[in-house]
Amino acid sequence: MEKQSASSLAKNRIRASSKCPQQSVLPKKMGAAMELDLDKEYDLDQELSLDPEELDGENPLLPTILSGNIEQLERIFEDPEEPLHSRAMSLIMKEDVIGRNLLFTACIAGQSNVIKTLTKYGVNLNEKTTRGYTLLHIAAAWGRLDTVKMLVEQEVELDVLNFLNETPRDIALRFSQMECVCYLDVAAARLALKKAIAKVQGIILDPEKGPGKLNREDKNLLNSTCRSKLEWLDLHPTPTVEELEEQKQQLEDIVNPIFVKISTSRPAKSAK
Repeated sequence: MEKQSASSLAKNRIRASSKCPQQSVLPKKMGAAMELDLDKEYDLDQELSLDPEELDGENPLLPTILSGNIEQLERIFEDPEEPLHSRAMSLIMKEDVIGRNLLFTACIAGQSNVIKTLTKYGVNLNEKTTRGYTLLHIAAAWGRLDTVKMLVEQEVELDVLNFLNETPRDIALRFSQMECVCYLDVAAARLALKKAIAKVQGIILDPEKGPGKLNREDKNLLNSTCRSKLEWLDLHPTPTVEELEEQKQQLEDIVNPIFVKISTSRPAKSAK
């Protein structure tokens, strides 16, 4: 029996499930919001499927992407003697008719290491198709949890919307990819806590951003509180949503009374 190459095996895996994963019924409120006829069929998720014929296209980087050959990929980008070196980035970013490039193909194939490697060469992980699908939308819909995690670690946008006003979390739920849903819930709660900490730190550094001038005691308290919350995040790499929300509430319970105090004690500007 003839031995198949790694890229051929990868192509066959995608061919076997080239249509987008099994989805639930489109929620009525979404159809109403988009003014869609719920009795009519729409190609809602064209971006999420691959026509097998696309896998036999002329892009010479496709086999490297599908097989996850990181060494070869790095060699193509870094060795001027490689035949594809001068065209490497343009081949990666070459789009099909609906705005997908090879990054999207890597997401569907679950090649998270390929995508992470390409970040070294300046690819934009917040790329969108013509209908607003991002790499995170694609990975979430296909249940590629490792790829979802990698994209979140690379700080891609979590709340970006496609043309159906769906976030990546929404589309994971629609396709019943519950591991991705749970992970994205935690990621959103973590981001909310980080943003709350950063906001307080910004006010400490620039009092003009806050409701009034901080005295030394309040400033020290805010600094120590922010520091303790950041330390908590470092010590808890896998928190629950509830734990993250509790930490954010604790931060607000300390911060808000201070801001209320300085805003009410701030002298009114005299009329000229």
